Amino acid sequence: MIQTRSAALPHGITLECRVSGVAGRPVLLFLHGFPEGAFIWDELLLHFARPENGGYRCIAPYLRGFGPSSSPPEVEAYRAKHLVQDLAALIAAESPRAPLECLVAHDWGGAVAWNLANQQPGLLKRLAILNSPHPGTFLRELQHSPAQQAASQYMHFLCRPDAEALLAEDGFRRLFGFFDTPGGAAPAWLTDAVRAQYRALWQQGLAGACNYYRASPLRPPREGDDSVQAITLPDSMLTVNVPTLVLWGLDDPALLPGLLDGLPDWVPGLQIQPVEHASHWIVHEHPERVALELGRFIHQNP
Repeated sequence: MIQTRSAALPHGITLECRVSGVAGRPVLLFLHGFPEGAFIWDELLLHFARPENGGYRCIAPYLRGFGPSSSPPEVEAYRAKHLVQDLAALIAAESPRAPLECLVAHDWGGAVAWNLANQQPGLLKRLAILNSPHPGTFLRELQHSPAQQAASQYMHFLCRPDAEALLAEDGFRRLFGFFDTPGGAAPAWLTDAVRAQYRALWQQGLAGACNYYRASPLRPPREGDDSVQAITLPDSMLTVNVPTLVLWGLDDPALLPGLLDGLPDWVPGLQIQPVEHASHWIVHEHPERVALELGRFIHQNP
């Protein structure tokens, strides 16, 4: 059974969470990305809460700015330091006596997770990333890969001051289009029930979600704006020393496989599992494969 609960954090942010499993058990924490919500993890919350799969306490928050969680209006409130603060406070509240067994994260959730694992590795035993680029490889590809620069141009649209209004037009037509197959059709997993979940989420507001893009300095160069070329990140901000699994759908049109190149230089305890015939929406497309790979990783000896 999945329950919802509000986590009121000491710094004034409240994160609405979907929760399964017995309180006091080792914790798995799941982080969604854009334009999604905590509900994308429901099957995994139920799976890993079952005794035969570890009997974990499974928690999936709506990130700051999404759905029922706090959504500060200022763009600056979505800088990485604030998102990491949310996550560290949530872990302190939900797993006060032990580090997380694993932090599982996709897309923007992964961006926060990479930062947390770098800055506060003692809060987690393991990190599992699904189609979310490491900041070092993302910066490199945005600076030097024409293919990734082209694939990331959509970020500029999401930074527009009218982005949320445009996304809401025609029953969220553009947002649902993010899920389309390469042929332009809606994917099989996007059932009427799942559409209703997304529509209910987006109706609660899109400004916070767009502010993730507005607050980030990592954007592809375009005519009149090549500010990303001046950014440098020291290795001290990029190294992740916790055991890490990267599960990567190879057909992701926005995040290309080149983002995996060189990753072991910053993540020495790395396992990479490329998944063919999977896109950015791997959690929806291949829930059984995701559960299998996460289970193998979580139950490995450290």
